[in-house]
Amino acid sequence: MSMDVAGKAIVVVGGASGLGLATTGLLAQAGAKLAVIDVNPSSLENCIAALASPAKIVHGVCGDIVPKAAAAELVKEAARKLGRIDGLVNCAGVYPRRPILDITDEDWDFDWKINVRGTYNTMAAAVEFMRGQPLAGKVRGRIVNVSSVDAFKAHPQNAHYAATKAAVVSLTRSFALEFAPDQILVNAIAPAGIATEKAKGAGFLPELASHTPLGRNAELDDITSWIAFMLGEGNNYMTGETVIVSGGYVFA
Repeated sequence: MSMDVAGKAIVVVGGASGLGLATTGLLAQAGAKLAVIDVNPSSLENCIAALASPAKIVHGVCGDIVPKAAAAELVKEAARKLGRIDGLVNCAGVYPRRPILDITDEDWDFDWKINVRGTYNTMAAAVEFMRGQPLAGKVRGRIVNVSSVDAFKAHPQNAHYAATKAAVVSLTRSFALEFAPDQILVNAIAPAGIATEKAKGAGFLPELASHTPLGRNAELDDITSWIAFMLGEGNNYMTGETVIVSGGYVFA
């Protein structure tokens, strides 16, 4: 896969921890100019400090993406720092687990506002900006949303999470169709269990690996390489698609 993102101005939402941090690191190493949006100021500060070097351009933008107006201001600030937005990655999300009949109103609200509303809010703000900027080659902008294999496979221990990630797939398709005439490509990735530090601490990775034909969980670079491809010059025609990267878990 071609991951040519050198010189591209990319906004990574939720880019200061977990998959987002790994994505930020890969894109910075590949020569992209980055703005990292994150709600956690200490994580954001650590991310910027870790990546700081004369050869890398990485800006931090701290704030909450759940209120639509606030999300729009965060994306505008990122755009001001970068000059344009060639790419947006939506990595912010929460992964709660609860038996299906025990899901509370508070669980639904928490999951939905971050995994769905937050994703919608940053996409809406980004496409408003992208539509007004000139083409870069064949494409005006690229968006990648992080969904989950749970959008396609039943999992009664986190049905509310799975429902929100199915909503992300639907949002991805709707945005792709609406903004295709503007030459804005909108895609998603649906990983299975990823061996992040948080997931390791939660203790559910061995269970997921046992149900995966490859017998192991994804490493971070198994997923970030696909995200970089969808943001880069290798992707000029794919839009509205969700790439499932699950080690065969989706079929098991």
